[in-house]
Amino acid sequence: MKTYLKLTTLAASLALTLAALPAQAGAVLDRVLAAGTLKVATDANWAPQSFVNSNNELDGFDVDVAKEIGKRIGVKVEFVTPGWDIITAGNWVGRWDMHVGSMTPTKKRAEIFDFPAVYYYTPAAVAVHKDSKATSLSDLDGKVVGATTTSTFEAYAKKDLTLDAAGAPPFEYKLNPKEVHSYESSTTAFDDLRIGDGVRLDAVVSSQPSIVDAVKAGYPIKQIGEPVFYEPLAVAIEHGDPEFSAKIADAVKAMKADGTLGTLSKKWYGVDYSIVR
Repeated sequence: MKTYLKLTTLAASLALTLAALPAQAGAVLDRVLAAGTLKVATDANWAPQSFVNSNNELDGFDVDVAKEIGKRIGVKVEFVTPGWDIITAGNWVGRWDMHVGSMTPTKKRAEIFDFPAVYYYTPAAVAVHKDSKATSLSDLDGKVVGATTTSTFEAYAKKDLTLDAAGAPPFEYKLNPKEVHSYESSTTAFDDLRIGDGVRLDAVVSSQPSIVDAVKAGYPIKQIGEPVFYEPLAVAIEHGDPEFSAKIADAVKAMKADGTLGTLSKKWYGVDYSIVR
């Protein structure tokens, strides 16, 4: 009986000790290293950041960055392409380990995610149909604007944007739309804009590189005015694994130091967005 009581007491003590430890400390990193695979969520339809190329493979700046992070951690990378709203909702429950898809770190998102590293800074801009008579952003007052749902572009259009991450320059609201229509991606918003000036949309707020890429792809659109804000963009993981976060931070720091990030940015954008401009 005494032995039983000792064992019971020991078990209870051990349970209390384990309960006091951080939840899932190192669990994601351990799983990634054991499997030899890093599962990365990104967008399948947001060129030039990430898109399916002619070989039916994911390609783009974010894809290259994710592959390089995996290489430096010592694992291969496997991509999944859930919707942006699903990614930003959190509660990934192991479906993927990391997001490399140009997410802006904000205080609200930091309630769900850790942001181990900012890897580039990109300008956001406004696009209109090529037949638009608008020559300035003020010409779009009272018009209908499109943007990706739950994105910083949508937040800007709705005048609800907070950029509280390090390195984010100040900005002003220069757009006063009557309505803001939400889309699954910038591409689907561009698809509505290309139909004609004012048919479904009068303008779209998106990343400047995406606007440039859409023009190159033959979309009858053009940028109007200067960039409306510059956003720092970061790798995102869920809370609970500081070791995993540190591994990613070290990898991105090394990529900045040896020029890899700058080279990848110039490859896809023709400009080094890895530094604040």
